[in-house]
Amino acid sequence: MIHVFSYRDKNYIYDVGSGSLHECDRPTADYLKAKEEGEDIDITYITDEQIKEIVSDIEGLKEQGLLFKDEVKAYPVKSNDIKALCIHICHDCNFRCRYCFADEGAYHSKRESMDFETAKKAVDFLIANSGNRKVLEMDFFGGEPLMNFEVLKKTVYYAKEAGAKAGKKFLFTTTTNALLLNDEIIEFFNAEMENIVLSLDGRKEVHDAIRTTVNGKGTFDLIIDKIKKFISLRGNKSYYVRGTFTAKNLDFGQDVLFIADQGVDSISMEPVVTDIPDLQIREEHIPAIEKEYENLCDAYLKREAEGKGFNFFHFNIDLEGGPCLSKRVSACGAGNEYFSVTPNGDLYPCHQFAGDENFRMGSVFEGITRTDIREKFKNSCLFTRKKCEGCFAKFICSGGCSANNYHFNGDIEEPYETTCAMMKKRVECAMHIIAERKAREN
Repeated sequence: MIHVFSYRDKNYIYDVGSGSLHECDRPTADYLKAKEEGEDIDITYITDEQIKEIVSDIEGLKEQGLLFKDEVKAYPVKSNDIKALCIHICHDCNFRCRYCFADEGAYHSKRESMDFETAKKAVDFLIANSGNRKVLEMDFFGGEPLMNFEVLKKTVYYAKEAGAKAGKKFLFTTTTNALLLNDEIIEFFNAEMENIVLSLDGRKEVHDAIRTTVNGKGTFDLIIDKIKKFISLRGNKSYYVRGTFTAKNLDFGQDVLFIADQGVDSISMEPVVTDIPDLQIREEHIPAIEKEYENLCDAYLKREAEGKGFNFFHFNIDLEGGPCLSKRVSACGAGNEYFSVTPNGDLYPCHQFAGDENFRMGSVFEGITRTDIREKFKNSCLFTRKKCEGCFAKFICSGGCSANNYHFNGDIEEPYETTCAMMKKRVECAMHIIAERKAREN
């Protein structure tokens, strides 16, 4: 399968089977769109001599295995060894963000924090069920994790000690809204956290319209200097600033650039997942979003050429040295190799399923009791998501988010098409960036 697309005045062919990307002229692009993809395109302007050249070039690339290469189906072999836990250290929050999938931190239940004994059991559960894995991951999540910082800190120290005894190394991540960041916490993060995720939606007016305090006041001014200070002290350790865009700011590229202008060099801007009418991204928004991704892509390349580049998560794909095929088709590991743990110790496939009793899989005290749920997630992969079969981005996307699929379509195997449309455009932009970088090198 191939995918032929245009970006501004450039034309590209992406070969799904080989992962090869080729730049071509317009006649070649139109010829392939018409002949191979069945699009209704007028190719009468292409001369017979040009067609002979196009066919000859295509045959040459075929012989090299760079075009129309057969796709290999390699079903992932998934073990039952757990590699990571998302620790809901606090089901409470000092923000009241309108789009919060977690019910403003409460997850449709009571506001509570995890005690240290439960956190220790979570660590013990992960070690005991990790098999031969030597590197384990713990992500501290909320609500707002820093509202339970003392337990978080003690859990890290306990995990490091228990892991060392078991011959395991722990990598830690915390996601925070940054309100409670102070010198002590920053020092701890820089010493112990492999990665930190800080939430900021962009421009002050955009951020404050959605991310408010409990009293309904904007939070931008409360956190921006704290984020800047943290980044200035982070050194070369990993972090990224994560924003969310909604139907209210379809010019979200401006928010990405604004965040970059604050000295942030690692950024993610995610589309909102919500059914709130004035915030929800709907099908009619897709053309504007696609155009905005292109605007951002152009600005991204321009800044990079000027030596002002930054890392934007959705424009990062690796067509040459990326994950092996088995990993690319296996999805994220939720519900099988990765679980979330709520403050009372209950286990769920991931943080987006937390609180839904239909997906409670057991607890860190009793172990996994719903093996049927685990088997469903274990057996799920790109090849069980039938709508993905004809999609050019399938080996990059891996079939989308199981939680989004379920919450919008009632089935983890049924891709959420609005997200699919945005993913496809991001991938095209990322491929254009790869091509432009190659051209610059040459």
